[in-house]
Amino acid sequence: MRKPGVPPVPDAAGWGIMVFFIALEVVFMRKLVNLAILAAMLAGCAGPTGRAPTAIYPDGAGQVREYATGPYGQETWMVRLGADGKQLSAEQVLTDARFATVRVGATGKQDMLRTFGRPAETSRVAQQDFEVWSYRYKQGGVWPALMHVHFDRDGIVRMMMNGPDPMYDRSGQRD
Repeated sequence: MRKPGVPPVPDAAGWGIMVFFIALEVVFMRKLVNLAILAAMLAGCAGPTGRAPTAIYPDGAGQVREYATGPYGQETWMVRLGADGKQLSAEQVLTDARFATVRVGATGKQDMLRTFGRPAETSRVAQQDFEVWSYRYKQGGVWPALMHVHFDRDGIVRMMMNGPDPMYDRSGQRD
């Protein structure tokens, strides 16, 4: 006999039904989220993030649309469109593999913008007269990092270096 006001404990069949409906709700919510993303992308000006591009760069006869999450985000999506306006590709570009395609001594600022989008931060190294563009990303897909790209006066990449992103330093100590 149970006490008044205390709900009954479900039996095995009751638990099974509850688990079924929870799983059904999870599947439904995932499909609803995917449908919302698809609707946003089909809206014309919206991209992978569901909003308007943060920049548009000419690229031959087509264009590249940047969808940056910066200055504090670690992802930038670049969507390439052909001359006919049809999407050719969409790629999250702030990755180790993509940074490895930069050619020191050959890649210029416009190439960097079309490939990686705008940097999270810019600075200067006076001693070598370099302009530095810093991109936040997840090194190895996991660790918060900054990729620093150094340009000479002619706008050519002369050096690249990465390291931990101090914004995520939990020790509270800053140099």
